[in-house]
Amino acid sequence: MKLARIVKGMIIPALLWAICFTLEETGFAQCSMCRASLAGSNNPFFIRNFNIAVLVLLTPPVAIFCSIFVVLRRHSTPKDDATDADPLKS
Repeated sequence: MKLARIVKGMIIPALLWAICFTLEETGFAQCSMCRASLAGSNNPFFIRNFNIAVLVLLTPPVAIFCSIFVVLRRHSTPKDDATDADPLKS
């Protein structure tokens, strides 16, 4: 229950942040050099492909980062619950 609340508390602000930056036109360029190259181009096809390329290049690091946490979560040792432990059973 507590974990679900923490996850929900992190996902909602992240989604709002992502929506705000994707709707803002200056949020498409990732750095000052990228922004300069996009500002100099009047080709909307190039700008669209550039933004898709940024998302494609972002996918592997995010997948690796998330998979590390999934593996750590699955292999973590569960805490012993004192109410379930029976001292007579070995």
